[in-house]
Amino acid sequence: MSTATPAALSAAVNLLDPTSLLQAFGVAGVAATLFAETGLLVGFFLPGDSLLFLAGIAASPVARDIVGVRLSLPLLLLVAPLSAIIGAQLGHHLGARFGRRLFARPDSRLFKSAHVARAETYFDRYGPAKAVVLARFVPVVRTLLNPVAGVLQMPFGRFLRWNIVGGLLWTDAVLLAGYLAAGTLRDAVGAQNIDRYLLPVIALIVLVSLTPLFIEVLRHRRGGRTAEETESGVINGGRR
Repeated sequence: MSTATPAALSAAVNLLDPTSLLQAFGVAGVAATLFAETGLLVGFFLPGDSLLFLAGIAASPVARDIVGVRLSLPLLLLVAPLSAIIGAQLGHHLGARFGRRLFARPDSRLFKSAHVARAETYFDRYGPAKAVVLARFVPVVRTLLNPVAGVLQMPFGRFLRWNIVGGLLWTDAVLLAGYLAAGTLRDAVGAQNIDRYLLPVIALIVLVSLTPLFIEVLRHRRGGRTAEETESGVINGGRR
């Protein structure tokens, strides 16, 4: 019976496939992925939301029927937010250390000064604290906003405080969603058909994770509309 070496196993892993990551590396794979996605500028392509949801399934009693491995839920609930928080702090440190130079490479399609300007608007619209928390639920944004917060000189302590809040809310909420949905998902479609339905379910979870941002955008628009109506009423009243 032949056994694969760690090097061969690593080479065979698809970094964009959450199932492959979990089967190869378990909780360590979750930790490394979340750290890279939130702390390293090249980690924006990694599957944070889908990996967390599938990791929650992998911690459930029906884990082996769906994922093929069984992970520890308490360990995931501890390691996942810790990795995401440490990664985000690294991103903030890089932004504070290197400033706008971090986004100024002329040959870069993603890390440009324009992203800093957009983040400044994001910070102005929601405030630094809310921006840091909401960014956790938006793919790519959760990678970029951390260094941008450093570029914009958001104080280390204040960023850490809201980084902890956002990191805990994002990771543990998606993990628990997967854990609680696992049994229902397996019973609804059957273990033999689970692969066919898992991707659409994960896509739905990613959409749901964007809900906080959608709510804030709607609130902002309604608030702006109300302010305009109030201002218009005052002007019209003054003309009378």
